[in-house]
Amino acid sequence: MKKIISDTHLNFTTSNKGEWLPRKSTQPLRKQTIPLPPFHSFLTHQTQLLIMASSPAAPMFLRRRTQAPRPAAPAPLPGDSSDDDGEYDDLCCEECGSGDSPAELLLCDKCDRGYHLFCLRPILVSVPKGSWFCPSCSNQKEVKYSTKKRKRAGSLVMSKKRRKLLPFNPSEDPDRRLEQMRSLATALLASGTRFSDDLTYRRGMAPRSANRASLEKAGMQVLSKEDTQTLNLCKRMMDRGECPPLMVVLDPLEGFTVEADRFIKDLTIVTEYVGDVDYLEKREDDDGDSMMTLLSADDPAKSLVVCPYKHGNVARFINGINNHTPEGKRKQNLKCVRYDVDGECRVLLIAIRDIPKGERLYYDYNGYEHEYPTEHFV
Repeated sequence: MKKIISDTHLNFTTSNKGEWLPRKSTQPLRKQTIPLPPFHSFLTHQTQLLIMASSPAAPMFLRRRTQAPRPAAPAPLPGDSSDDDGEYDDLCCEECGSGDSPAELLLCDKCDRGYHLFCLRPILVSVPKGSWFCPSCSNQKEVKYSTKKRKRAGSLVMSKKRRKLLPFNPSEDPDRRLEQMRSLATALLASGTRFSDDLTYRRGMAPRSANRASLEKAGMQVLSKEDTQTLNLCKRMMDRGECPPLMVVLDPLEGFTVEADRFIKDLTIVTEYVGDVDYLEKREDDDGDSMMTLLSADDPAKSLVVCPYKHGNVARFINGINNHTPEGKRKQNLKCVRYDVDGECRVLLIAIRDIPKGERLYYDYNGYEHEYPTEHFV
């Protein structure tokens, strides 16, 4: 029997890895922070040590910032031969105290103090249009978002008014982020999976050229430019070692499962479902339980699935709901959505409501295909 996890089309009505270009500096920075190693590097070098330290007694249940504008330089006064190029060389972020990443320092239009785009809460994906004032000058510590309740029975119907996706907010404490990484490393090693945060294309499987969103038989919604920037921001944070605030835990009934390790806002991009891309027809007799529909084409020979057995990330360990019971449906707090991102199919897991710290993450394995048996799920 095919065991395919599919998505529901989320009806957002919306319409690259960019290089950071730091300003030239003629003076040394006053402060410097030491970033965490990249997530993939951590998993590659530390996984063996982490697992050796874990207890073998428990049984293993395997389941399936854009560049900130520089202020306009005033016209030089007669006889003034000072060099303006170094005026902002010693500028530091008011939040983290670092002068690193000067291309992502946003200056307040009132007090001229600087803030990294990624240090603000909520994080700013791009430079705001028009004037921008820091929290102190605007007397506004936090931006409030709409939290209207929506029905989660059946398909999720969104308002036609455009709603932006949000980037995840990583934990501020580096030690806590390391704990989150260790929990994922434990689950990956136990399941024989290498960490990857991108779709992988292996020899003998589907090539990248086969991943064309234009082949989707029902059409695929295009991720807007601003939401694409948000997705790219999430990828850059991962590269810096700033992972989603998630903890992988081992449950005696559910096996490995995932909990929110801090508050997650509605419409947050929690993670991307990744793994090896292959043709569906080659996986008809696959006994794995974690395949995800990537492309459903008119020609079945061109349909693609994501197989996270050899390569994958935290998405593999997020559990599904029992969609045969009201209690099971009430547990759902994520939605699986397929998007056309620059012409390629991508699968995102998005929060469909506010998720408090400590709550386990669940989504519906059956979107519209209803081929995955979930009546036995707890």
